Amino acid sequence: MTRIHIPGILAMAAIVVASNILVQFLFGNWLTWGAFTYPLAFLVTDLMNRIYGVQAARKVVFAGFIVGVICSMIGTQIMIQGDGFEYPAVTLRIAIGSGLAFLTAQLLDVAIFDRLRDGAWWRAPLASTLIGSTIDTALFFTIAFSAGLTFVEPANDVSWANEALPILGAGPVAPLWVSLAIADWSVKLSLALIALVPFRVIVARITAKQSAA
Repeated sequence: MTRIHIPGILAMAAIVVASNILVQFLFGNWLTWGAFTYPLAFLVTDLMNRIYGVQAARKVVFAGFIVGVICSMIGTQIMIQGDGFEYPAVTLRIAIGSGLAFLTAQLLDVAIFDRLRDGAWWRAPLASTLIGSTIDTALFFTIAFSAGLTFVEPANDVSWANEALPILGAGPVAPLWVSLAIADWSVKLSLALIALVPFRVIVARITAKQSAA
């Protein structure tokens, strides 16, 4: 591991930890605050992949995963006071779901990006992020909130996430976490398009500096 990996690793770890905490807080009826921070992980991975190559991207993913999991596990031991209750900053199910979803989705992102790297500049980051985000959302919300997996952390009350409600307030009835997952996925798709702008700008600037060096 070299000095070029450190910014990516630190950024990835910060994103994972922040998202694990923010995903427990609702923004409106159907979104969590984590929906706005977690997609940045795909931007970091794609930047490393484009600028430094597939091996560098994988190293950042693995290192960011390890650091993120360690910090998240520490978060499970930190208690927060709120609404008259005390609860962990990061629940065990969220830590597990985040870790498995992150590693699977990010490695898939790296592989797809590498396969498409020689195409149009926007194709690799867009396709890899869209597919990776879909897998990430499905895995994370199922592991973190599904009532069928309460045995993973029996003491963690996820009944709030399993309240039966119309999907996004208008569709068929399903657990609340399904609506949260769909809304989260929609934000990720939107941010995947928006992230093309900083991706293009950052790659151009770093490439220019490398050429001038």
